[in-house]
Amino acid sequence: MTDVQIGYAGVAVLLALIAFRIPIGLALITVSFGGIYVLVGERAAFGALGVFPYAFSATWHLSSIPMFVLMGFFCFHAGLTKGLFGAARLWLSALPGGLAIAGVLGCAGFAAVTGSSVACAAAMGRIAVPEMLRYRYDPGLATGSIAAAGTIGALIPPSILFILYGIIVKVQVGQLFLGGLVVGLLTAAGYSAVIMLRVWRNPELAPAIDEHISWRARFVALGDVWPVLVLILGVFGGLFAGVFTPTEAGGVGAAMSLAIAGLKRSISLRGIWASLIETLTISASIFIIAIGASMLTRFFAYSGAGDEIADIVQGMGVSPLFLIIAIALLYILLGMFLEPIGAMLLTLPILLPLVETANINLLWFGVLVAKLLEIGMITPPIGLNVFVLKGVMGEQIATSTIFRGVMWFIFADILILALMIAFPEFVLFLPGLLQ
Repeated sequence: MTDVQIGYAGVAVLLALIAFRIPIGLALITVSFGGIYVLVGERAAFGALGVFPYAFSATWHLSSIPMFVLMGFFCFHAGLTKGLFGAARLWLSALPGGLAIAGVLGCAGFAAVTGSSVACAAAMGRIAVPEMLRYRYDPGLATGSIAAAGTIGALIPPSILFILYGIIVKVQVGQLFLGGLVVGLLTAAGYSAVIMLRVWRNPELAPAIDEHISWRARFVALGDVWPVLVLILGVFGGLFAGVFTPTEAGGVGAAMSLAIAGLKRSISLRGIWASLIETLTISASIFIIAIGASMLTRFFAYSGAGDEIADIVQGMGVSPLFLIIAIALLYILLGMFLEPIGAMLLTLPILLPLVETANINLLWFGVLVAKLLEIGMITPPIGLNVFVLKGVMGEQIATSTIFRGVMWFIFADILILALMIAFPEFVLFLPGLLQ
């Protein structure tokens, strides 16, 4: 076998291992080690296994990942985000489908302190869906809106996807945050428009709530939102104002969330300990996957498979638009089966040479990848966010009902994707303006 054929064989083995439910980090490291062993020899393979974990993990910028994760867990265990849905409900309940819109905006606010779509869907599913069902909302609308809105977690900063992408591709994380913020807010607006349009056409989906809510009650409810607002203004205001870097922002956010929780006396020593353990667990899994992806990049460099694929695509004269559509279909497919971080790190070593050859803006591409992966999280037959909602609701609501409800929001996502592709300025305008 030639070196290039060994590279292709490595991809086939990697896909087979993932199909057999081998953890993606272990699969990446195993295939990369084996490929380098065959191509270069034993010393190079063991050398890569010894050097790459430290070389990758010792990057200072990566320290923001566990810090942002820790910020999210402090907020969760201290209950700092519980008031988001309640306040949105009081302000928006008069709108058609107001409770569902409140759930969408609650997910957007929750995303600003977690950066995880699964966490958004699970947390808001426990809070918002029972409230909607109590007011006789259609079960598909109630669960579908929260499953879809959970995907905003990977777009609104702090997004772990953007941090990893920026470090690997050498794009400023702060610029990715700004581009993702625009798309995240556009997604929340699109989902809210879908809810209002559906309820306007069929009021039985979300019966009007006949209750008088005073302005005093609305403003009092905002008092429960101040912890999240202070965090957002403190962390991201300081970040975008240049007071501190994206790396330092993670530490500032973790410290601020713990200080606010202590001020409110809403977190116990057990909650702090649980936050630390959960942060270590999630950060370790992310780092293992990232180390495996780093080794896979070196394996493809040795084999020349990535360069050959790029040369073939360039020789075919494929237009950038056709390439983007093909990549979009690939990521939506992968998003059905893999969690977003694993799917992104699995494919970047293969796709980056193609994207660079086509002269596609890497900042715009990073935001597009995050959006595509999140669409896969709600796409049948295996939308991970849908099954998260199913786990929250138990036997109360069928999986098919959640998928039925989520399809309307996929149409909105497709429209947003079309806007991103037709008008890249949607993503690039704000980063360029502040740069």
